[in-house]
Amino acid sequence: MAARLPTIETFPALRAWQRRALVEYLRRRTEDFTAVATPGAGKTTFALRIAAELLADRTVEAVTVVAPTEHLKTQWASAAARIGIQLDAAFRNADLHSAADFHGAVVTYAQVGMAPQVHRRRTMTRRTLVILDEIHHAGDSRSWGDGVKAAFEPAVRRLMLTGTPFRSDDNPIPFVEYERGGDGLLRSRADAVYGYADALRDGVVRPVLFLAYSGETRWRTNAGEELSARLGEPMTQDLIAQAWRTALDPAGDWMPQVLRAADARLTVLRAAGMSDAAGLVIASDQQTARSYAKLLEQVTGERAAVVLSDDVGASARIASFAASEQRWMVAVRMVSEGVDIPRLAVGVYATSASTPLYFAQAIGRFVRARRPGESASVFLPSVPHLLGLASEMEAERDHVLGKPKDRDGFDDELLERAQRDDQASGELEKRFAALSATAELDQVIFDGASFGTAAQAGTPEEEEYLGLPGLLTADQVTVLLNKRQAEQLAAQRRRRDEQPAERAAAGPQAPPVPLSAAQRRVALRRQLNALVAARHHRTGLPHGKIHAELRRRCGGPPSAQATIEQLEERIATVQSL
Repeated sequence: MAARLPTIETFPALRAWQRRALVEYLRRRTEDFTAVATPGAGKTTFALRIAAELLADRTVEAVTVVAPTEHLKTQWASAAARIGIQLDAAFRNADLHSAADFHGAVVTYAQVGMAPQVHRRRTMTRRTLVILDEIHHAGDSRSWGDGVKAAFEPAVRRLMLTGTPFRSDDNPIPFVEYERGGDGLLRSRADAVYGYADALRDGVVRPVLFLAYSGETRWRTNAGEELSARLGEPMTQDLIAQAWRTALDPAGDWMPQVLRAADARLTVLRAAGMSDAAGLVIASDQQTARSYAKLLEQVTGERAAVVLSDDVGASARIASFAASEQRWMVAVRMVSEGVDIPRLAVGVYATSASTPLYFAQAIGRFVRARRPGESASVFLPSVPHLLGLASEMEAERDHVLGKPKDRDGFDDELLERAQRDDQASGELEKRFAALSATAELDQVIFDGASFGTAAQAGTPEEEEYLGLPGLLTADQVTVLLNKRQAEQLAAQRRRRDEQPAERAAAGPQAPPVPLSAAQRRVALRRQLNALVAARHHRTGLPHGKIHAELRRRCGGPPSAQATIEQLEERIATVQSL
């Protein structure tokens, strides 16, 4: 018996951006349509509404969804079934065709790449709409890209979806249109765009606070030399990578201290109205993921869910965690993209992956809002590249072909090897040994601005930031962060004012020590944030846009990474506006 057609009248109400994109789609009626929407905005609902429209008016007879992972196949099929579209998530290449009581199938990019002719025959047999979820994955390899193109060229309609339309390589993405810009480079073009800044303004996603932790790290090189460095301080890329790796070592003190802080933040969110709020630790490899889970059990007294890869049972463990009230999950890959666990509100970015694509996918797990005022908090190492990505959360990017690529931070091939279950050789492990690492809160990043001064883990100064209310609008977050920072600096001034009297009682003392570069930078960041806040109140422009305009005029990185000279130039510029 043929599958019944979905009923448009019973379809859930669409958000404003979904309605606008649907109207644009139905107006154009073109073969290819690309929609870019921030994670958590509702791309799945939008795509299924288009599928329902095209099935109802007989434009298509079948639907094929292509997803990045096995777990997402199940997620897509469940979402489609709720609105009357039956998709076969268990379809195998050997099946050749789905049963007649399905409207179509959900497959993975790897599945298509292995047998594109099977999917081409399926596409040619019935008029088909193909939904390519997270379409940038079609550029992951030559076989995937060529397979997707060969399989779905005969489709009547193709709908490309992504929350992160950029890639770190030059592999063109099939069916995506590219336009040449004034600089001669080709850039991907989307037909509908709904960015994080738009979604934040509409209350569709949560504001994200980034709590960056620095600290002293010490390690031994393969030559037997012991080195130490402060995470977050200016140094070479090699030293940054080694200090970063040392901080992430489960045997050091940095990770337990950060996990303790993250769990304290989770407790605050649960007490503030998000009673089922959950945390996620994103690890680089399976061995450290298991170690982090043991640390969390020591910190919280509760076992953490561990999801390591696309192995049997991983989807069930994710679904079970999503429906439970368990506090923490540790994962390597499974929840980096597309997986829907709306109660995730606290993250620990404990991975070596540093590409903008992976970072955006990972942070996307925490931004989905369920009710007004929810916020998310992500803890991360104070590494310049990551601080820059955190400061540019609202930036919209396209896939650019022909642009020189920089390799920042840790080598992302380490993550790829971990995902393939490769094991590091004993010889490789002998080259590096983490010795110790301690953590302290370096700064809080929100809306492109940096707040706070260094605070040791476990101190009242740190608790002031960990204890921020959980239900806040974006504007309230900015106001509170400015207030916390002002209180922190005022307390430091009081301590300095008390010291002269103590020194006078003790007799002659050395002249006062001038402010360190770090202290000057904090004071300048505070002054810049205050001036930006004042301009926001005068003009109504978002803080992030004002910071972006200052960067455009003055050059340089986000304020979280800016030098003293760059901060001084931006202060002078904003005062002249």
